[in-house]
Amino acid sequence: MTAMFRSFGVFNYRVWFIGALISNIGQWMQATALSWVVLTQLTDNDAAAMGVTMALQFAPPLLLVSLTGWVADRFDRRHLLFVTQGSLMVLGLAIGALILLGVMTLPLMYAFALALGVVAAFDNPARQAFVSDVVSREIASNAVALNSASFNGARMLGPAVAGVVIVVVGTGWVFLINAATFLAMITALSLIRTHELAPRAHNAGAARLADGFRYVERRPDLVVTFAMVFLMGAFGMNFPIFASTMALEFGQEADGYGLLSSIVAIGSLAGALLAARRDRARIRVVIAGSALFAVVALVSAFTPTYWTYALTLVFTGFAVVTMLTTANGYVQTTTDPALRGRVLALYVAILMGGTPIGAPIVGWVAAEFGPRVAILVGAAAAVVAFGIGATWLIVSGRLHRHAERRFRLTIDETRPLAVIPPEEFSDEVAGTTPVRVPPRGPGSIRHAR
Repeated sequence: MTAMFRSFGVFNYRVWFIGALISNIGQWMQATALSWVVLTQLTDNDAAAMGVTMALQFAPPLLLVSLTGWVADRFDRRHLLFVTQGSLMVLGLAIGALILLGVMTLPLMYAFALALGVVAAFDNPARQAFVSDVVSREIASNAVALNSASFNGARMLGPAVAGVVIVVVGTGWVFLINAATFLAMITALSLIRTHELAPRAHNAGAARLADGFRYVERRPDLVVTFAMVFLMGAFGMNFPIFASTMALEFGQEADGYGLLSSIVAIGSLAGALLAARRDRARIRVVIAGSALFAVVALVSAFTPTYWTYALTLVFTGFAVVTMLTTANGYVQTTTDPALRGRVLALYVAILMGGTPIGAPIVGWVAAEFGPRVAILVGAAAAVVAFGIGATWLIVSGRLHRHAERRFRLTIDETRPLAVIPPEEFSDEVAGTTPVRVPPRGPGSIRHAR
């Protein structure tokens, strides 16, 4: 087994990967159809309404972060995923049926978007943390990267297929097809060998909800990572708004929009596979990914034709997935296992919860000033994210001049970790394993191996 695919040596991960790939294809089909329905069937090309729809989907992970993280740590994640995946399947069936019956309205779609967001708020942290239950800690970063490859491989197929299905038979069928793909995930969860799952930390689920917040507060590297991810999630990752409005500007229909979403996935898949080759996730890659996104977004805002815009999306996808996959892997592999569910819930909330803030703004900008100005807003957010990361590298003492080469710089991510005194956390967490975080002050961050 090559280094890139070493997680496939684990039976449970192979089963999980196949189920997730099929389900992800369906979810990308649904995401494409949902945006297109709101933009072209329920409104007259109203990008602002599309922004509201996205905000309703992504607000619950932010608002419910304490509860969803606690649930991911307290209950059996496999059983929890049975519930969330089944609920998402029922919602897909309901949306598809209402569209086919011709009774779907914009307020009703808003309600469904909110319901999807509530279920996803519980599903995402459980799914993220379950990856670390399936494989050992040593290969968790690789498993996270391959998970991202599955997600973005599905993104190559799902939107393009959705665009064709919409043109041929209508949007309602896309939601029904997505509902059927959830059966693959449910089957995969049924086939997983529970006795081979990694043991859970004792009593972790009974700990206080605030422990996850307090842990992150004492990890300046995580605070910086979360700040960068928030900016990208809020203003840079509004691809449904960018791609759909640009497709309309270039005179394209649903299939043209779906193709743009699939083209983004080409670069995304490349970024995920490259991340899978790395031995560990490094925060420097997160910072570099934000810089690359800023440059590519700036170029894409001034592209003159549909195909030149499509070409820039390959690099956009690469930059975003490189950044987010590395950030996810970094959080997973450096967080104490007893708190991982809550910290991942906070990560997901910050990533997805930025959308309710940014999507309506970006949608309004696209409606009032055009999609190119909206893309520039995303580029500006990426510049700020890069500035935060670069400033932290300098202030924390991570950036040094090379010992031998005058004009070369080196980045140090190998400083020792300190241990938070157990009494600073609830008794249940204190009774498991020490919570290790970097000491405060310059030169304080180490990436746990």
